Amino acid sequence: MHTATSQRVEPATVETKVRPGLARRQVHAVAGCYFVASFAALGLPPYLTEILPELGDGAARWAGLLYIVPTIFGAIGAPLWGRLADRFGRKRLLLRAQLGLAAAFLLAGWADSLATFAAALVIQGVLGGTFAASNGYLGAALEGHALSRALTLMQGSARAALVFAPIVVGSLTPWLSPHRQYALLAVLPLAAAVMLAALPEPPRVRPTAPQAATAEVDADGTSAVEAAAAEPSGRAPDASLRALYALEFAFVFSTVISFPYLISLIKERIPGTGPMVSGVLFALPHMCYLVAAIAVHAHFRGRPRLGIAIGFGCIALGLAGHGVADSLTAFVAVRLVLGAGLTLGLVCMSVLAADCAKGRAPGGLFGSIEFFSKAGAVAAGVAAAAGNDWFGPTAPVLTGTAIALITVLATAVPRMSRTLRTRRSLRCPR
Repeated sequence: MHTATSQRVEPATVETKVRPGLARRQVHAVAGCYFVASFAALGLPPYLTEILPELGDGAARWAGLLYIVPTIFGAIGAPLWGRLADRFGRKRLLLRAQLGLAAAFLLAGWADSLATFAAALVIQGVLGGTFAASNGYLGAALEGHALSRALTLMQGSARAALVFAPIVVGSLTPWLSPHRQYALLAVLPLAAAVMLAALPEPPRVRPTAPQAATAEVDADGTSAVEAAAAEPSGRAPDASLRALYALEFAFVFSTVISFPYLISLIKERIPGTGPMVSGVLFALPHMCYLVAAIAVHAHFRGRPRLGIAIGFGCIALGLAGHGVADSLTAFVAVRLVLGAGLTLGLVCMSVLAADCAKGRAPGGLFGSIEFFSKAGAVAAGVAAAAGNDWFGPTAPVLTGTAIALITVLATAVPRMSRTLRTRRSLRCPR
């Protein structure tokens, strides 16, 4: 199945940025707005088992399905919103995403039935999409290393929200139920919309001649020099874009599949573990990203393919370690290894996304990336539930290990074969 954004873009519709159009403080403002707006979206779903009994689902039987409803509808809507952003303006569509979140949270917070609450989650998925909208906004104003660094910062905002949002929600629970916190936290995307209104609309610059190619490497191992030769517009070839989509799906699948049943696995292996310790273990990989992402970006921005191969290797090793870890020390170790893989993968895919954004409409590009990311998350949730039901909480991490190992081979083998061909050609010139 092909999305509209995977089709070839005619040169007349391509926008080429001559220089960065946002100051550093403005980039930080976009990342900060995403952080505050994502609090409810990331912090409240873990409490669905407490919310649903208030709405008539005493056993919280619908928690698993409702958990992925925003993701499913977000995946469906992301490519469309991306194309509309390219047509009508990225700032407008970014504001639309923040206001859509606020409306969905208000409806969810005041819902008095399961059907109304489910409708609110559907609206959250359809009208939200703040991450893709923010990336499309940044992609219209930045390029190259400036864009990849901004995308790395955006992922840092997402990781920070994953770490802190559940803690804040849990701290507020004695005074306000998680259900009603949806309405309270709706003020955050509203505040983000007010802040974003002060930012400029990224400039629309007329297409220019292809710039000099650099030595950066695309997702399929093609250098920028080869890409410039393959694409008259100076953009990365479509094969690089397809490879990026595949890597995004595999990465999200292999990492997210360990999330739903991690706490169950920890309790099974380390009886008596308290919720605070379990929460810290859950957050460790995301903390690794917050600590090391900028340094990793500086080291691997010129060799993202190598970073992705190492990252998937660490993910495979970390997930496999989850299958045998039976002590707190062992779990800390394997979570840190997984965190190293998470950091390398996210940072290096940001570099690849920035390379693929050159000469392409950024709204459609990042909307499509978001589609494959959310598709990977949905597939991981389904696979985790099925594996846990059939084989127990160890099955999801072993499934993720297998996917990560397959991706390592798919990423590393073509590079090795190209290296061998190059060496042979240098030894035997014609």
